[in-house]
Amino acid sequence: MVYSLLTAAFSAFALFNSATSVPIDEFSGLDDTARSILKRATPAAPHFVIYSDKWVSGETGPPNVTEIAGYNVFALSFLEAYGSADQAQEWQELTADQRTTIKAQYAAADILLIASVFGSTETPTSSGYDPIDTANTVAAWIIEYDLDGLDIDYEDFDAFDAGTGAAEQWLGNFTTQLRTQLPQGQYLLTHAPVAPWFSPGIWGGGGYLLVDQTVGSMIDWYNVQFYNQGTDEYTTCDGLLNNSSSTWPESALFQIAASGVSLDKLVIGKPATTADANNGYMNTTLLAQCAEEAVTSGYNGGIMVWQFPDAAASWIEAVRALAWPLS
Repeated sequence: MVYSLLTAAFSAFALFNSATSVPIDEFSGLDDTARSILKRATPAAPHFVIYSDKWVSGETGPPNVTEIAGYNVFALSFLEAYGSADQAQEWQELTADQRTTIKAQYAAADILLIASVFGSTETPTSSGYDPIDTANTVAAWIIEYDLDGLDIDYEDFDAFDAGTGAAEQWLGNFTTQLRTQLPQGQYLLTHAPVAPWFSPGIWGGGGYLLVDQTVGSMIDWYNVQFYNQGTDEYTTCDGLLNNSSSTWPESALFQIAASGVSLDKLVIGKPATTADANNGYMNTTLLAQCAEEAVTSGYNGGIMVWQFPDAAASWIEAVRALAWPLS
């Protein structure tokens, strides 16, 4: 009953822009501004995403592109409903000229520079944030500070656990409103759910399977957090890719795809070190083997890591070595 009501409710918000990426050979004749906008269009998989929430001695703003060679998305964390914090705040405090220079360097290296919103310190639904107002505020910040898009790191576990559908509906409304301000094909928009939220039949409100069914067409891909869900969860290739535990059933990579989520929109997320998460860590050798196994089975989504500088160029080079080797 909840599922049917939410599906009907979400359909009212499905006013999304169906713009698609423009092929490279159609860039001819465009001015620099138009080229810049089109380069924000969703890049083809695989996606290699790295978050940054740590203060790094000697760094002013995002790292030099040589430090993150091998990635194609760098996420400044976090943008909050009340304003910027941590690396997002550092970006805001740069001068306009500094931001322009850095953006040009990242664009030349084919790395999209985005912000990530919320994280573990905010509970948007439980705290009563208005999804429309919050979306407008967040989108205005992205536009003002000239970023390529936004990642939604929604971690309101109490709202999901309640099973009322409030979390799913909040995410649907928020995503839909964001797309009115950050049009598809012009701005990247990703989500970063924990893997268990894709388990069917567990979440009374429908979980992320319902989110995907209702607003998934507006979401470029999912940076799935396959960590912090239990000491033995997603720590082997089989558990990560094919057969999750009975605690979080059908939440391994290919099981999520079997539930209807596009396989190449699922990016495997892992912590850089054991210190970057409570559990779920894999060393680069094992993760590279899992990636190779996934690609052999038809996967091309990519890898996400939490976080810089614990992971940098050498980390992603090692993880990509078997499946997507760097030239």
